[in-house]
Amino acid sequence: MSNASVQNQKNKAAVWDFWQKMNHVSNDDVPGVIRAAMHEDVNWNGSAPIDQVLGAEAVITDVWLPLRRSFPDLKRKAYIFMGGIESGGSVYGPEAGEEWVSGCGYLTGTFAQDWLGIPATGDKTNIHFGQHYLLRDGKIAESYVMFDILSVIRQAGFQVLPPAPGGEGGKIPGPAAGDGVLLTEQDPLESRKSLQIVEAMGHGLERYVRSRDGGNLRNMDQWNYWHPNMHWYGYSGIGATFSLEEFEDFHQRPWLHGFGDRKISHDGGGRTMGFIGEGKYAAGGIWDTAFSYHHGEYAGIPATGKLMTMRDFDWWKREGDLLIENWVPIDLVDLCRQMGVDLFERLRKQVELRNRGIQWFDPPG
Repeated sequence: MSNASVQNQKNKAAVWDFWQKMNHVSNDDVPGVIRAAMHEDVNWNGSAPIDQVLGAEAVITDVWLPLRRSFPDLKRKAYIFMGGIESGGSVYGPEAGEEWVSGCGYLTGTFAQDWLGIPATGDKTNIHFGQHYLLRDGKIAESYVMFDILSVIRQAGFQVLPPAPGGEGGKIPGPAAGDGVLLTEQDPLESRKSLQIVEAMGHGLERYVRSRDGGNLRNMDQWNYWHPNMHWYGYSGIGATFSLEEFEDFHQRPWLHGFGDRKISHDGGGRTMGFIGEGKYAAGGIWDTAFSYHHGEYAGIPATGKLMTMRDFDWWKREGDLLIENWVPIDLVDLCRQMGVDLFERLRKQVELRNRGIQWFDPPG
């Protein structure tokens, strides 16, 4: 086992131990577990409206204790868990040598107290999460997490965006094979194959030119990289697709109509997660990174012409020489506020209507 592999296994063990302790710790002991796992000056970032939180003490008081008060029996179940050391040189990757651990799955708990202005239901609630950690010296130095907050809003009986183009509602499933939690070393050859197919697929996406191609997706040649029965899992507001055709119709075309630029870059903007592969899985992400101008209507919001940044994570599963599954958290709450729409203001208005005995979807004329 190489030195990099040894370090990766240590990093995964540290994060896995942190997650398991958080599943069983009392609220009184939460601060000690977090201080042991994170650097004192950790740079923690969450999906909107949480956003950036600096320092372990603020993570304790501003993130975890409020979350635990709202969901006192909260438990995390990961269905993908992996790590790697960034090699550099990728269109996706940050600096070489960065040590990353990432995963996605569910936080599940009884919604006992309001959270982020979302009314508590008293029922079991599922919060899909996607997480990337940067580790230094065995502790978490940076954390980037997305929660499917729009799904929590839906589970509370409200809807702040139009129905998703793809399927939504219910739990986002994990890998069909149930093999996504990688606690042991993986075959490095298989890991490289996973990175290579994802990188080739990404280069295919870059061949799209909005002014030339419009709604024609053929120049991206995505059938060369995806299994015909691929499953693509987006968060609430986008939804899931269950074939390459559905993926194109329900996600790619609406997305390219709304945005669609390629290779936009602005120096110093945003953060790139490690582009890493382990076995048949690969992962990567961006945070507050410029990606396109807002050219057309998206999610019912007219074009603004603004330069947009995005928070977007991916976990890919390879089967043979093709990609078969893809989990894609995108922070739509943040994206909408950049387009001038406050989804939590929409929620507040719906909550007010319900408190007056009026269903939010049938307001008075």
